[in-house]
Amino acid sequence: MDNNNQPSHDEGPARSCFFSAVGLFTGDMRLCREWVKRQVLVLQLTDWIFRGVAQVMFVNNPLSGVLITCSLFLQNPWWALNGLLGTLTSTVSAMLLGQNRSDAGLHGYNGTLVGMLMAVFSAKESWYWWLLLPNMFMSMLCPVVSSALSSVASKWDLPIFTLPFNILVCLHIAATGADHPFFPEVRRSPALHLKAFYLQLFLSVPVGVGQVYGCDSPWAGGLILLALLLSSPTICFHAMLGSAAGLALAAPHKDIFSGLWGYNSALSCIAIGGVFYVLTWQTHLLAVICALFCAFMTALALPACTWPFCLSTLIFLLISSEIQAIYRLFISLQQSPQMLQLDTLSNCACLHLKYCMKGLSVIAMHIE
Repeated sequence: MDNNNQPSHDEGPARSCFFSAVGLFTGDMRLCREWVKRQVLVLQLTDWIFRGVAQVMFVNNPLSGVLITCSLFLQNPWWALNGLLGTLTSTVSAMLLGQNRSDAGLHGYNGTLVGMLMAVFSAKESWYWWLLLPNMFMSMLCPVVSSALSSVASKWDLPIFTLPFNILVCLHIAATGADHPFFPEVRRSPALHLKAFYLQLFLSVPVGVGQVYGCDSPWAGGLILLALLLSSPTICFHAMLGSAAGLALAAPHKDIFSGLWGYNSALSCIAIGGVFYVLTWQTHLLAVICALFCAFMTALALPACTWPFCLSTLIFLLISSEIQAIYRLFISLQQSPQMLQLDTLSNCACLHLKYCMKGLSVIAMHIE
């Protein structure tokens, strides 16, 4: 008997070690989280901050948070500093209020957006240090508003998404305005540096993902997509698909190329496509429809921030269906209210393959 084709005894352990090593850095890095719980408060706070930065994109991975933070510094160091300060202030405020530490990353993501977008919307130049004061105050209110909204949304088992961020930033803009002597607000329109139409159209997909954090650089958007891929290929794929869906409407080219029509659709596509619904080919199509619907909501000229994403996604989470494949996940049963993700790339590929084959079999039955 020829043993040349027999697998060696070393291949199995080597392959197992490889997947174990990959599992340490992908998914939600559960082992890292358990290790951090036994460390000093400074290390725990660092882990919570980077998880909070990543939770904006429904990702619960500190390494992804580090990559996203690098992309923010690549875009604008002043904006990134304000985002990190907002995350820190919001997280510490939640701890002082005695909120659950097991989901500490969830206490920071609204603070990330509050701090980041307050710097983006400021008419003052970078390194205007007085801006840190309203940044800290508004970020400190994030867990207060989040807790109040959660008390209402929990009756329907709904997430609050980025509603606290939307409310607080809009309140700040309304209270200051363009004529405020210390904190004037303007709407920044990202400048276009590219000349080729098709190149602009291609780069608008990563730019749309980056605009979730207020970044208009394709390099920053690409690094954010890499961070999503590290944690969950499913989330990364739906982020690109949702951002591309924002190109479907006949919006002004300047707005399309700057990603302003893609970031809300990207978040909606992620939320429906495998985070709050069990991932099947039916819910995948539902995610695409939600992304397109969100693009139409953007066309209504709603206030800045992520109002179109919140409203359109909440509508799709409240739909009723007798189709068993369209099954909404209860927040209380998820690993965290913002995340339900696959731990490894292999599991993700198997899940996609399973439901693609199931969809093809259904189509074949109808043809017969």
